[in-house]
Amino acid sequence: MLGKLARQHDPNVLVGFDHADDAGVYQLTPEQALVQTVDFFTPVVDDPYTFGQIAATNSLSDVYAMGGKPLTSLALVCFPEKADLEILEHILAGGLSKMMEAGCTVIGGHSIRDEETKFGYSVTGLVHPKKVLANSGAKPGDSLVLTKAIGTGVISTAIKKGVADPAWIAASVASMTTLNKKAAELIANKGYQVHGMTDITGFGVIGHVREMALASNVSVQLFANQFPLLPGALECVRAGHVPAGLKANREFAECVVEYQANIPDDLKTLLFDPQTAGGLFISIAPQECEGFVRELEDLGLPARHVGDVMEPGKPLIRVV
Repeated sequence: MLGKLARQHDPNVLVGFDHADDAGVYQLTPEQALVQTVDFFTPVVDDPYTFGQIAATNSLSDVYAMGGKPLTSLALVCFPEKADLEILEHILAGGLSKMMEAGCTVIGGHSIRDEETKFGYSVTGLVHPKKVLANSGAKPGDSLVLTKAIGTGVISTAIKKGVADPAWIAASVASMTTLNKKAAELIANKGYQVHGMTDITGFGVIGHVREMALASNVSVQLFANQFPLLPGALECVRAGHVPAGLKANREFAECVVEYQANIPDDLKTLLFDPQTAGGLFISIAPQECEGFVRELEDLGLPARHVGDVMEPGKPLIRVV
């Protein structure tokens, strides 16, 4: 819808909505730019405190995905008028715990009465204008690295149906409450040759890879069997616990995908699963990939080399 509106021309806008990037970037000085993003959603787990943590982790992720450092945040709250305010207190406390872990100061917010609870944050960060990691920077020959396992969407659907195994819930919650801070700081501090980056969230792997490929004018090859999967993710797909967002992602983006003949259907499905607080998807110089993945693993992240960037061509995305 934004694409239908009149375009504003401001030379200080380094990243706008032209390439469906993760956040906006606005240059203040030759050495400093703002990273701005906003995200909120309905509960994906039953526990209010955990929901707050997940919402904060998800909101912070887009700043990390641009190579930025979160600085301040504003809470966004929709809450039923007659609901127990203690629930809201726990949601806010959970969110604050993750903001504190990120070193991001909550400086206010806005709330409205709503029949359905929704929560999230608007987050502002800082980045050097020459170190912005947009989704348009992937180069042919690059290796593609994912820092978190996928499957939160189908597991959340199983939770809502009351059929999720406790071990699946625990693993999914642990993933959704893990900040992308460590991976972002590793990139910033070690000087790795990262050319482009995004995070895997609501559009699923294929949706976000599509955005990166189009923005970078490249094609992509993904290694289906290399993707880290959350425990229970395949079982949820096989049992039919598929969210509407996954179906929408597939209807929209599968037209640019070509599969090798032996890719299992359940694995294909998971590549469209909408993720909450998903991992960073990183396009890095190939000679640095192995060492980079090893360092991410040393930080406790289930990082994998999941694909390669190719010269532009058809199909846009090949899954092998």
